[in-house]
Amino acid sequence: KKALFAGQTPTSSTVFPSSTKAELLNKMLRSVILLLTMINALALVHWPLPKKKVVVTGAAGRTGELVFSALSKHSKFYPVGLVRTESDARKILKEVDGCGLENVWVCDVTKLDPNGENGLPKVLMDAEAMIICTSAKPKIKKRSLAKAVLKMPLKILKGEKAFNSKELQFGYDPGQHPEKVDYEGAITQIDLAKKLGISHVVLVSSMGGTNKDDFLNTLGKDKHGNGNGDILIWKRKAEKYLVESGLTYTIIHPGALRDTPGGVMDLKLDVDDKMMTEEGSRSISRCDVSRLCIASLTVSNSQNSSFDCVNAQVPAGSKPRCAEMALKEFLTEQPVYDYSEAYEYSI
Repeated sequence: KKALFAGQTPTSSTVFPSSTKAELLNKMLRSVILLLTMINALALVHWPLPKKKVVVTGAAGRTGELVFSALSKHSKFYPVGLVRTESDARKILKEVDGCGLENVWVCDVTKLDPNGENGLPKVLMDAEAMIICTSAKPKIKKRSLAKAVLKMPLKILKGEKAFNSKELQFGYDPGQHPEKVDYEGAITQIDLAKKLGISHVVLVSSMGGTNKDDFLNTLGKDKHGNGNGDILIWKRKAEKYLVESGLTYTIIHPGALRDTPGGVMDLKLDVDDKMMTEEGSRSISRCDVSRLCIASLTVSNSQNSSFDCVNAQVPAGSKPRCAEMALKEFLTEQPVYDYSEAYEYSI
């Protein structure tokens, strides 16, 4: 104060005594140390990455619902299920834990128009992957079933096999036959993936596509070969469309699908229906198929692949391989599925 009244220029020592300066410096130092500590702590925190949005079509089907449910529980994925009817939507809302209205889109893939005037729903925007689980569903014709049952007593008396499933006739609901669902519907979904900017499409198809005479191709036809059948041929044509689309793809050909627990048996992967002529299982758990679908998203690393899959006995003293391990080993071997013209059939 004396310096100020005397007209002298104040110095730091006159305004802030040395003891006050020391306290200020000490406070500033503590603040800097605290700030650095906080920055270091934040750097060590593992912040959760945003979940990857995955569109699952056919999400109310037996295989599709398993895929949708597994993705719902996965820490890395946020699923959106495409279902055909409102009753299908209510079904998965009830059966899948954590599924809300924002996770479901009702749309018939046979009537889907990716370029329609109404545009695409916001629920599909920013999706990064698509898993296609749609398929035409054959139904037994009641008259053929009645005939087969009536023949059973006579066959037993003759010492023949009482019931032959190949005597049954199958049909499809109107507008839901293989050409419409497994070919045109699949192509529409692949085009939708392109429209959404999706980079990876997983297509669940079926083994047997290399054999035009496979029994499954007769479903939907009469004894003269007329009707809406050839499900494996239509599936194969959709596969080729995906292969040539420019998108990253994984095409899964399961053997006969079983409603059994997954992770119990080993997984065997191969190509070109080779396992159809080999001894051993020709079937696979739907649950294991759903796990292979998810493994395709986690371990493929943008590597295109198309493979057949069945369950196999676990080697003695071993444990069944998880889907990720089985797929990794398959991709390392890099076998190529044959989509050459040799397997193209006219319909």
